[in-house]
Amino acid sequence: MRLWYEHHSQRGAAYVALLVLLLPVFYPSLFSPLGHASPSMFSEWNSPKPRHLSLLKGALQHQISNEKKSDLWPPLPPQGWKPCIRTAHNPIFPREANGYIQVFLDGGLNQQRMGICDAVAVAKILNATLVIPHLEVNPVWKDSSSFEEIFDVDHFINVLKDEISIVRDLPEEYSWSTREYYAVAIRATRVKTAPVHASANWYLDNVLPVLQSYGIAAIAPFSHRLAFDSLPEDIQLLRCKVNFQALIFVPHINDLGEALVQRLRYPVHPQTVADEYIQISVNENKSARSGKFVALHLRFDKDMAAHSACDFGGGKAERLALAKYRQVLWQGRVLNSQFTDEELRSQGRCPLTPEEIGLLLAALGFDSQTRLNIPSHKNIKFALKLFPLMEDKKSLATEEELAKVEGKASLLAAVDYYVSMHSDIFISASPGNMHNAMVGHRTFENLRTIRPNMALLGQLFLNKSMDWSEFQQAVQVGHKNRQGQIRLRKAKQSIYTYPAPDCMCHG
Repeated sequence: MRLWYEHHSQRGAAYVALLVLLLPVFYPSLFSPLGHASPSMFSEWNSPKPRHLSLLKGALQHQISNEKKSDLWPPLPPQGWKPCIRTAHNPIFPREANGYIQVFLDGGLNQQRMGICDAVAVAKILNATLVIPHLEVNPVWKDSSSFEEIFDVDHFINVLKDEISIVRDLPEEYSWSTREYYAVAIRATRVKTAPVHASANWYLDNVLPVLQSYGIAAIAPFSHRLAFDSLPEDIQLLRCKVNFQALIFVPHINDLGEALVQRLRYPVHPQTVADEYIQISVNENKSARSGKFVALHLRFDKDMAAHSACDFGGGKAERLALAKYRQVLWQGRVLNSQFTDEELRSQGRCPLTPEEIGLLLAALGFDSQTRLNIPSHKNIKFALKLFPLMEDKKSLATEEELAKVEGKASLLAAVDYYVSMHSDIFISASPGNMHNAMVGHRTFENLRTIRPNMALLGQLFLNKSMDWSEFQQAVQVGHKNRQGQIRLRKAKQSIYTYPAPDCMCHG
């Protein structure tokens, strides 16, 4: 009896062991933080209904003086800071690098952009050769665009050639080091314990030994894995150089972006907006004064709404849908869930809805003649009542022009980035990665950028008895010094959002 039990126990153990070995092959996302759950099943959430109809009515009835409107558009005057990215003089590379560094970058385009800058810095710290970073498939947008499809690789390598060694691909002897290789088992060459905002010493103590032992180290996850403080000046300057000089988009993205900018400044075609036919006139003397436009980053999707844990007025159906979404993407671990909606709004933690960003723009002085560029026309019908001259890529470009970027979220985001950098004014409906990237890059170039006072707006929108005049006055006072004024980076703040003083010189 004992022998029979031992025999069958061994067979059972063998089957279990075999199952454990095979599961990573058939379901790799279960065993690797490189994989992600799919949120595609959550299509039942609908965008919020209007909640501030009295303010909308007031905005449509009131006018702002031409004097106040003219104050919105002038370029920012010099603020005593200028771009200042110094390059090492006569750099002397060690004869041989310590090995190859690979990084696997999560998130959308702007989070990956920051990760690329950090990857270059870490390679410099370790005296390693950087392999062109691998961009993970975005779990929300399902985009598999590679570094080479978004950024100009030759330019990237050339600008940084005096700083670090960069290769497009690993040599044959390391060709086994792929994402698939790390997804199915624990590997000695993978570093997955890098803490958020790790110090330079952490990399020297934990990654350098891997490089010295194996000649290669793959770091994943890598997003936000390098500190912003207590780093050598040359490392900080290198991050600035990558962000503001080395990372440019491939030519067809720049070309499409420039075409959209020109069409926003010089509209030449009739189009249907808000169910009304509006003829856009052309300024015959283009050289005298180009048209101006605002780039509005109006992203309001269910992943953002779910992560905020705010209430957008959709009742029980909304709460259930967003709670389910949080459970799949973040296993329910969302910090904001512990606060009430009123607390979240008072603290400025809720993204602005299209209706609310429209009311903000109207209160600041923008009107129905303001040309706005937005990522897409999805869920904006209430803002259209205030701003009928809204444009997006589909309304400005032809199908042929969009063919290379259609359905590719990262390439579309790159076009938005280009247009936003060339706008007269930029404003974002939420303080996410696009907002942070634009605030930093436009600060570096001294361009007007409106930063919504989220805490103030949250409190104003909670006050249901406030009339339009009171709302408008409170908004204008609360945003007087939030339109591109230089703010120096404080401890622990991102160098990519606050480039002064690290990337800029005073004087």
